[in-house]
Amino acid sequence: MSRPIQVQNHPFRFLLYLEWMLLFVAIFTELIPSPHQRIFRLPELTVSLIIGFGLIGLRLPTGKLRYKVLYTILEVFLILLTSITGGRTVRLFPLLYLIVVTRSCLIFQLPGRLMVTSLSFCLFLLTLLRRFQRIPTSPLLQERLQFFILGYALLFGLTFVFVLLSMNSMVAERQSREKLAIANEKLRQYALRIENQAILQERNRIARDIHDSLGHSLTALNIQLETALKLWQSNPDKAKTFLARAKDLGSQSLQEVRQSVSTMRSDPVQGRPLEDAIADLAEELHRSTGISPTCRLLVTRPLPAELHTAVYRIVQESLTNICKYAEASEVKIQLQATTHELNLIIQDNGRGFNVETNTTGFGLQGMRERTLALGGQLLIESQPGAGCQINAHFPLPHQL
Repeated sequence: MSRPIQVQNHPFRFLLYLEWMLLFVAIFTELIPSPHQRIFRLPELTVSLIIGFGLIGLRLPTGKLRYKVLYTILEVFLILLTSITGGRTVRLFPLLYLIVVTRSCLIFQLPGRLMVTSLSFCLFLLTLLRRFQRIPTSPLLQERLQFFILGYALLFGLTFVFVLLSMNSMVAERQSREKLAIANEKLRQYALRIENQAILQERNRIARDIHDSLGHSLTALNIQLETALKLWQSNPDKAKTFLARAKDLGSQSLQEVRQSVSTMRSDPVQGRPLEDAIADLAEELHRSTGISPTCRLLVTRPLPAELHTAVYRIVQESLTNICKYAEASEVKIQLQATTHELNLIIQDNGRGFNVETNTTGFGLQGMRERTLALGGQLLIESQPGAGCQINAHFPLPHQL
């Protein structure tokens, strides 16, 4: 069941204007002098009651049900007093009950609206019968008067029903517009959050790419320069070879920076098979550091492009960390694709580290983010003096 519209002021201004026009007509009718004034006619009191009835319509009750019930009782009480103290205004009292019905549609749910409408119609009938019972008539006129009362009651009964149905439609339409506006606002906020999240993810991806590609190249470049400096006095020719290699690495690093800045979507694999790209990394590691790599690469099925990049970057970052910190002499790289997953193992015989206290580096964090982004799992096993082993497992789509 729909909730009523919660308002502090009148939600439909045109209805408020119609109410005041009707009340103005009632006040004007009451203030017109009549040659047949009754003794108990109190126009000042009647006008005050009508004004009070109009003023309470400026602010509709919200919140607890008892406040709404008291508000409706006050409305009915003012109408009954108006029908008792008024003169010509008595003829307009059925229209005041229509105002009560329209207001009830704005403050009550559907059962409350039906109860107020039924109560208004019953009070209308009682007041109508009470008024016409005081008119002395002949039997013939009494019969015609009964038909008139029946037609009059039927007319206003249908009017009450029409007003109730019209107000229900207007309230439902207003509620739909408000819900649509709220939904649009939530959708706009959600779109902003998604946009901010996408920007943050893109920044993290760019940072990982720069760190993985440029960091790896600069590490290798630094090793080449250090070796050249050590051999410069004893073996200048071999030192020149390392300097030439360093120059190539510097050019490669500059190219990677340009690609990262211009497109931020460079493909490190560049269309090659993943096994060949990893083998090139291992060969470069051997040329740069003298570490002996052992590769066992078994990929017998096609892999998604995003998985190519993630695995390549993880291997690249692992080899960079081995060059920087491991002081290893051997590295084993295993890559095997099964029916349901791709398994990557990188193992070295270096000095190792404490996993619990040394897992906050940006490189390890980037590897975890890449693995989790593809629904995989990254495990790091290492102890001081016992080397390190990195295990990455990626789920693979079913092959048709």
